[in-house]
Amino acid sequence: MPVVEEPETLPVAHWTLADAQSLLAAIRGIGAEGLFARDYEPTALAAAIKAGEGEALDQLASRLFVWLAEDLRDGRTPMPARVQWFAVDPDQDLHPNAQLLAQATEMHDIKGVLAGLAPKHPDYALLKDMLTKTKDPKQVAMIRANMDRWRWLAQDLGLQYLIINVPEQELRLTVNNQIIRTYRAIVGKPGKTATPQLAEQVKNVVFNPTWTVPQSIVVGEGLGARLIGNPKQAAREGYVATKNADGTITVVQQPGENNALGRVKLDMPNEHAIYIHDTPSRNLFAQPQRALSHGCIRAERATELAMTMAILGADLPPETAVEYNLSGKYTKVPMTNPWAVYITYFTVARDVNGVMRSFADLYGRDAPVIASFAQARQLHTSQRKSNEAVIKLDNPL
Repeated sequence: MPVVEEPETLPVAHWTLADAQSLLAAIRGIGAEGLFARDYEPTALAAAIKAGEGEALDQLASRLFVWLAEDLRDGRTPMPARVQWFAVDPDQDLHPNAQLLAQATEMHDIKGVLAGLAPKHPDYALLKDMLTKTKDPKQVAMIRANMDRWRWLAQDLGLQYLIINVPEQELRLTVNNQIIRTYRAIVGKPGKTATPQLAEQVKNVVFNPTWTVPQSIVVGEGLGARLIGNPKQAAREGYVATKNADGTITVVQQPGENNALGRVKLDMPNEHAIYIHDTPSRNLFAQPQRALSHGCIRAERATELAMTMAILGADLPPETAVEYNLSGKYTKVPMTNPWAVYITYFTVARDVNGVMRSFADLYGRDAPVIASFAQARQLHTSQRKSNEAVIKLDNPL
């Protein structure tokens, strides 16, 4: 049975009539952020303002302010509608409800505090601008859903990061929200091997990686039984097979041109066993539809990407990165500068040419988000990510 998450107790502050009027104005104008004024009871607030200052206004205005702040900071979409979204948003730790409420009422800056919660990524502002110009109801619903997805991530993604947009099948190396390089990506096939949405960190750059073959191939396809008694054949095929004490067989593919991970791997430890890597099948990057993997991200020009990461993230001299790459030997380079990775899911976003456009909803993730917007706002709970079962997607083939 899934854990039932409880709504958190909301803080209460004293409200002046002027601050309450400011809140009412913010609620009435919240459509510009892709949210709905009706969710924040503007009629009830207007009546409470008319009745004057006191406990009733304090309780109501505090509750509505927090609801609005939560939706702007964390997103309106309930967690069950965020399918396979495992990227934990830190914003409620950095800007807790009580702190926001105190700041807004003590500084008498309701509008400023609420405006300060908007995502800082340039795409959010572009979506907001699109919203003002779009008349088609279906497109409006799509824009709202994608604006909300930005709120599911950290407001500030950091100084330097990799971001993968799964529907677009592209990876970007970004510094100060400026795209430095773009790489085509191969992402997970729809279904059980769909790539989950994550917010992780690259811990190591691995040149000439080995690959531990999954048991689904070792046992299921008979690779282990075929190789365990014939080490010379295993070596010719680039494998080392080992029989373990419990009778199981471990098969490790050695570095080389035919290694399933290609020439490099970006190691980003997570419970899903998802990482970014090269591939010997580089011809697949020419295909327009690249949802082909068992979950992991394969990157075009992965060697260039890995060397750039090692230079910028581990202060590795360029000539040393080249040496490691050409050595043919397994070499792990630990990152000394944090480098975030965001595996996201946006169906309306900038393309590689910087133009806002729609992308195919590869995994059918839009429908539950859009449906949630058609329903009444749900109280926020302490749940921070999807509670779906974690599927380890460790087979790059």
